[in-house]
Amino acid sequence: MRATIYLPDDLAQAVEAYLKEHPQTSLSALVQEALRVRLERNPAALLELAGIVEKASVNAEEGAEDRLHRSRP
Repeated sequence: MRATIYLPDDLAQAVEAYLKEHPQTSLSALVQEALRVRLERNPAALLELAGIVEKASVNAEEGAEDRLHRSRP
């Protein structure tokens, strides 16, 4: 599929800067990866894409309070 999309100036500049910093990544590959993450609704993949964490340590269904109670002696 081919598509033409509009990017506001600030987003276009951010994409251009990202691609300059990651010359091994094409615009097409970047868009495909972002769409896969969004469409799969995979929080761990989204965090990894954002560079926040490599691997989430808990399931998103598990609340922070559950984790707190487990860690108490």
